[in-house]
Amino acid sequence: MKIGIRKPSIKKSIKARTTGKIKRKVKNAIIPGYGQKGIGFIKSPTKSIKNKIYKKTTFSFWDLFK
Repeated sequence: MKIGIRKPSIKKSIKARTTGKIKRKVKNAIIPGYGQKGIGFIKSPTKSIKNKIYKKTTFSFWDLFK
């Protein structure tokens, strides 16, 4: 498991900022449980736990400036 700073990805950063409000509304209408807290654990518990540990043991490059 990684500990420390995460490598920044400009491509993923731009993708996250440009995903529109309309796309989220469409997914919310089609997929039951989309965007609700705790659904990730129901769908894939092991992936959810690993992601939570990763998020707690690493930090972003941008967190250094906060």
